[in-house]
Amino acid sequence: MTDRAETGRLAFDRTRQIAPQLLEHLRERILSLDLGPGTTLSRPQLQKQFGLSQTPLRDALLKLEEEGLVTIYPQYKTLVSLIDVEQARQAHFMRRAIEVDAVRLLARERPAAAEALTRANAALAETARADDLTAFLLADRAFHHVIFVEAGLLALWPIIRRNSGNLDRLRRLNLPNVGMPKVIALHARVAEAIASGNADAAGSAMHEHLSFTLAVLSRAREGYPGLVV
Repeated sequence: MTDRAETGRLAFDRTRQIAPQLLEHLRERILSLDLGPGTTLSRPQLQKQFGLSQTPLRDALLKLEEEGLVTIYPQYKTLVSLIDVEQARQAHFMRRAIEVDAVRLLARERPAAAEALTRANAALAETARADDLTAFLLADRAFHHVIFVEAGLLALWPIIRRNSGNLDRLRRLNLPNVGMPKVIALHARVAEAIASGNADAAGSAMHEHLSFTLAVLSRAREGYPGLVV
């Protein structure tokens, strides 16, 4: 039986290191905008909420700072960082370069991968029917994770995730403008093109899908004042 300790709203698995679990929890709250840009993270309050010593909390916050998600002012305060548009742009460039080529590769060499993508997209559609934005973004991430798995690029996934925090937050802000049905439809086009072995169509659909994020990057500072830099 797993030894778990209920601490606040988070159940820690005591058979695993605490800091990575806290990191995952805080990262998801930041990416979902539950902890919005500029929010103060009180270390004493977090320690009390989760029943932790200073060490795992410090380690988690340092990792989040490395990912550009928090700003630590030593001996003063820790804030959720404003969304850095330049970091988001670079993450988008990296993601587009990898994922467009990845779906082209799948269409040429692994058309059967479309089955797993179609299942992931069906799960995404379920979250859309529930109108759950946070669950939708998690399911969207799962869809893209399948691409990396099927293309044999899984070692790149942690690199993408570490560098995508600012991009993910912009996508969360812009999702109501894009609309969940549009995302689902473009995912379906990617899967259908892979299934038919059409590398050009797969790459084109993925490029179009990721271009919505590129559009919001160009107007982020004007569109979301006070949240981005």
